[in-house]
Amino acid sequence: MIVRWEKGQDYYLVHVHQDMFGDWLVTRVWGQSGTQYGGIKHTLVNSPEEAAILVDDVRHIQESRGFHTVLEAKAPEEIPAELQDTMKSELPFND
Repeated sequence: MIVRWEKGQDYYLVHVHQDMFGDWLVTRVWGQSGTQYGGIKHTLVNSPEEAAILVDDVRHIQESRGFHTVLEAKAPEEIPAELQDTMKSELPFND
């Protein structure tokens, strides 16, 4: 699951996924579009249900801060191409 919120130039993205060991992770990435400002945080959770609770908590916080949802996808291939390009440039570990 991937959820992205935006407010002006600011963005916040949550990605729920399994690592190569089968552990569930919630990865959060935030920053300002067009800049290198931002951060990333990985949180290990026990199950997809626990991940869903964390995502709901994040959703509540971001919406209370005035962010609006611009993407909610179950898999990366569901992300529109133009948004994929934007997201690739924002990730802190890309070239």
